[in-house]
Amino acid sequence: MFSRWNWVACGFCLLLNICSPDASGGLVQSCGHIIPESPVLALGSNFTALCILNESCLDFGNIYASQIIWKIKNRLVPKEQYREINRTVSSVTFNDTSSLATPLTCNILADGQIEQNIYGITVTVGLAPEKPKNLSCIVHQVSRFTYVMTCTWNPGRHTFLDTQFRLRYSWPEEIFPDCIPKDVNNSCTITDIQFFVNTEIWVEATNALGKAESDHLVVDPIDIVKPLSPQNVSLTSGILPTVLQLCWENWISDAVMMLKFNIRYRIVGDTNWLEVPSEDTASTRTSFSVQGLRPYTEYAFSIRCMKEDGVGYWSDWSEEKTGMTIEDQPSKGPPIWRIIDSSHSPAFWTVHLLWKALKPFEANGVILQYEVTVRDKSSLSSPVKKYNVTSTNHTLELREGTYEVTLVAHNSVGASPPSVLLIPASNSKAPVKNLRTLPKHDKLWVGWTAPNSYVLKYVIEWCLVSSSSDCIIEWQIALGDVQGIDLKGIKPFKCYLITVYPLYADGQGSGQSVKAYLKQDRPSKGPTVQTKKVGKAEAVLTWNHLTVEEQNGFIRNYTILYKTIDGNETVVTVDPSKTEYTLSSLTSDTLYTVRMMASTDNGSRTGPDFTFTTQKFGKGEIEAIVVPVCLAFLLIVLLGVLFCFNKRDLIKKHIWPIVPDPSKSNIAQWSPQVPAKHNFSSKDQMYPEGSFTDVSVVEIEADDKKSFSEQDLKPFDLLKKEKSTSEGHSSGIGGSSCMSSPRQSVSDSDEGETTQNTSSTVQYSTVVLNGYRDQTPVQVFSRSESTQPLLDSEERSEDHAGGADSTAQRQQYFRQNGGQDETNTDRPCFERAKQITHANEGDLVGFVQLQISGQSSQPLGLGMEKNTQEAAVSNVLQTCTEGQTVRPETVEENPLSVDEMPKSYLPQTVRQGGYMPQ
Repeated sequence: MFSRWNWVACGFCLLLNICSPDASGGLVQSCGHIIPESPVLALGSNFTALCILNESCLDFGNIYASQIIWKIKNRLVPKEQYREINRTVSSVTFNDTSSLATPLTCNILADGQIEQNIYGITVTVGLAPEKPKNLSCIVHQVSRFTYVMTCTWNPGRHTFLDTQFRLRYSWPEEIFPDCIPKDVNNSCTITDIQFFVNTEIWVEATNALGKAESDHLVVDPIDIVKPLSPQNVSLTSGILPTVLQLCWENWISDAVMMLKFNIRYRIVGDTNWLEVPSEDTASTRTSFSVQGLRPYTEYAFSIRCMKEDGVGYWSDWSEEKTGMTIEDQPSKGPPIWRIIDSSHSPAFWTVHLLWKALKPFEANGVILQYEVTVRDKSSLSSPVKKYNVTSTNHTLELREGTYEVTLVAHNSVGASPPSVLLIPASNSKAPVKNLRTLPKHDKLWVGWTAPNSYVLKYVIEWCLVSSSSDCIIEWQIALGDVQGIDLKGIKPFKCYLITVYPLYADGQGSGQSVKAYLKQDRPSKGPTVQTKKVGKAEAVLTWNHLTVEEQNGFIRNYTILYKTIDGNETVVTVDPSKTEYTLSSLTSDTLYTVRMMASTDNGSRTGPDFTFTTQKFGKGEIEAIVVPVCLAFLLIVLLGVLFCFNKRDLIKKHIWPIVPDPSKSNIAQWSPQVPAKHNFSSKDQMYPEGSFTDVSVVEIEADDKKSFSEQDLKPFDLLKKEKSTSEGHSSGIGGSSCMSSPRQSVSDSDEGETTQNTSSTVQYSTVVLNGYRDQTPVQVFSRSESTQPLLDSEERSEDHAGGADSTAQRQQYFRQNGGQDETNTDRPCFERAKQITHANEGDLVGFVQLQISGQSSQPLGLGMEKNTQEAAVSNVLQTCTEGQTVRPETVEENPLSVDEMPKSYLPQTVRQGGYMPQ
């Protein structure tokens, strides 16, 4: 612990020793220093630095050279580069100064932890200057009498050091002050020069690492002069239309030097310069006449000069000066062509004459008018027609034939040579062969093979093909010995129709045409495909050709791409001339997506997607199914009709059973006084086929007033069960025949009896009709010859009627219960009997008149009558006691004999078809 605090105190004292000022205000003394001090080193050389410690610091702080560490810009130098020379000196060595940076510091580690900086130096690394090269000087004429000399050189590589350049010059016996460049290191200007004296010139370069000197240049300043260009240049037109005179002023004295000149000129608007031959201007002068110019053409001129012997430098070109030559007559006739259209009148042509305006060097002035002469060569007697035109086209109406057209252009000086165009009656001459095109840079070259006959010239027509406007024809004439020409002004991505006509001395050949593009691109849009017809396994696709503006090139092919939703895409290539294609081998009832792509030489473009669904059945499949089914159905219907026709009686019997017509019933002729008699001669007549069903007749005694015991009614149980079974499909008889007491009725036993005898019995029966097709059965009552006594309730109701006429009572022959509500079954029997009298007679359709024949009134045995009466009473008691108690009442009348005793009949089941009384 003591040793640690001791070292801290020593370090603090050392710091105070290094940094504390003395009484005079300066630093006391550093504990060490580095040599060399701020060195300048050559890049890539070796370098060794020494850090020397002071003896005073050694004694006070116990600091030694072994504790020294070196740093480069706060980066520790590896200890392998250290060397301890003695206890106060430590060195560091760098084999390559390229990695050396500034500052380089010497530091002490106190107690192995505290780092103290002892000293630091700045190290500069660079290169020595190279020898300046390519020293050259030029004397510039600043004004008429002022000259300066500027020298330039190549300073060499960058030294990374402060390098100073000096331009030095001298005469053989005199040295002039150095010229020091300002802001640059490769040039310097000397303002004080003398001509006709050789001057020695050189350059020196100096920095901390060395000095370099260029080669010496010895020159007379007069030989390196660059004079000013001629001034005040002017142009004047001469007498001739092809000559212009150029004048100027020289700014250098002939006493100083003799000059030669260089003259150039060009047509205004052109970039190509023409020069006057140098031998024509090799002497000192102030004017020159330029010949061979074009008439009525504007030119620009420029001139320069230099020392006559060619030593020195050319001056700059003078400012351009323009002038125009005078007019001359046109040098050639305008190129002429024609377009022939069919006229509205037969045997006539509409001829459009076209010619091109002469170029300026051909017109040689302003064209005032054109003279057109038309001569009919088919008829020598036809007069010559002349037209004066100021435009470049003219339209004629000519009769079909051969014509010679002559065109002459006029300006203020004269007329041009005539241009002749032969219009033959027909293009019967040979055409050109092998017409072709080839793009060349920004021009379209058109080539052809010449016919075998001699051709005077060729006419090349071309026009921009458009789907929305007419083709505007442009044309050009080529000489007869040419077999190819470059068309200018052709736009890229546009289609042109090019036609070449050969012109002969005696006629014209037919034109050959070709379409061409200067440059192609992919189409602007893809084709839009649609379906024309869709079947089960095929689909007919149709599309429209792209317009010529949308094609941007020649359509080489169409590509159809189609697929299902989850299937692979199928590709089909189609000829570009087609607009329809049939896809085959498709899957039925499937959704397909199809798109179409148009391709040119430079790319393709795909159109929008289109979807369609194939049909589920093919053509004729539905008909093949429907037609046989319909025929089979018709056959079945026909067979059914024939069968029904043959079996119409049987079908009518089961579907439409024979229902007796109530209007034709015997009851309709029944008389209240004398009931109608039915005389059935045979059993078949008595029970016709299908007339009755479920009818039972039971004869009981009407005046049997005794009570029937249960044992007495046992013989009739079978009859009750049969009646109950019949009620399953009808209303039953027992439920309606509620007999309480005997009632007077008409008997057929004695036809001669009076109406008084008929009051002892009454004809009364029940007819139940089966419901037709699930309809509610209708229970009706009809009058019959049965001797069954009426219900006691009915008798009482008639008794309650008061002084009613007995004849009116007898007229109540039958009762019916049409539309009886099933809910009324709980009512008393006499109430239901009353409801029957109010039923509508229309509900009695199909009822059967029941009568008892004369034989049925024969006396039966007393035992049979008794049994019949017991069965009737049992029936009555069973029917009328359901839900209530019926008490029989006694009718006080005189007892009747066996033959005179009235009889009552309950229905008896006979057979299906209806009811018949017994």
